[in-house]
Amino acid sequence: MDLTGKKIVVIGGAGLIGSHTVDHLVKEDVKEILIYDNFLRGSRENLQNALKDPRVKIYDVGGDIMQTDILQSALEGADGVFHLAALWLLQCHEYPRSAFDVNVRGTFNVMEACVAKGVKRLVYSSSASVYGDAVREPMDEDHPYNNKNFYGATKIAGETMLRSFHHRYGLNYVGLRYMNVYGPRQDYHGAYIAVIMKMLDAIDKGESPTIMGDGSEAFDFVAVEDCGLANVCAMKAETADQYYNVGTGKRTSLKELAELLLEITGCDKPITFAPRSQATLVRNRIGCPKKASSEIGFTATIDLREGLKRLIEWRANHKAEVAVRRQAVGLPA
Repeated sequence: MDLTGKKIVVIGGAGLIGSHTVDHLVKEDVKEILIYDNFLRGSRENLQNALKDPRVKIYDVGGDIMQTDILQSALEGADGVFHLAALWLLQCHEYPRSAFDVNVRGTFNVMEACVAKGVKRLVYSSSASVYGDAVREPMDEDHPYNNKNFYGATKIAGETMLRSFHHRYGLNYVGLRYMNVYGPRQDYHGAYIAVIMKMLDAIDKGESPTIMGDGSEAFDFVAVEDCGLANVCAMKAETADQYYNVGTGKRTSLKELAELLLEITGCDKPITFAPRSQATLVRNRIGCPKKASSEIGFTATIDLREGLKRLIEWRANHKAEVAVRRQAVGLPA
């Protein structure tokens, strides 16, 4: 879709990926960027720079996807919608009914509003969690659903509902399956990205970073700035009724991640190991980036070393904000 002169609504636009999506959108010749967010996890600080652009506005009537009448009013005249609002993995693990309400029923509300308001294109934030542990590596988009946690179940539900709405109502959509996202503005809620933040907390205090398990678990770490870029690429593309991996295709074990953090920070402490969490987390997940590259024109641009340097720099420049985010999950400031 050509974004020139278009109204774009970013649902969940104050969050980690949402705010970086907005940062990329302001580089486009759009008419209006409307942020629809309830600010339970997102923050106005994440939008500090974007809000300097007069085209960027926060919808001041409300921002909850469960409030269907307010949601539909926000989508009035919208050409494109990004749907990034969801409860995170461990919250879904602890509160499955709330996860159903927000991630499944809330996604239905977004789909319904898009159809009612004639939205031309919807980009849905899914997750690599739909794959579960890898059956083959790297995982392409035809990899079977192998998920075992409720967060992944809600994302699978969202994917299949969207496909049904596409065939029933002609809803033009694509979905993105993000790998392990990290970067500036991240908090401590993410089950995987919180590992990086906690390692850096330990290093800041002159202590050893701790790995839960033996460090052999391996993932595809993708910079959040690239996730924002992938969203815009998906909105501008012409494909429909398709899902795409958003990742680098590169394998990094948790031990390698910790070693890289020690090297970048100049910390000489040894890595310590602790018993692995019993939460239903995967141990091996590396995505194939080829389909996204060929069909929506997205290729990751930031390697892990550079991405971690950006995160470390952001932490150094936002110490008070990081302290608030620690307190939000019960960690000492």
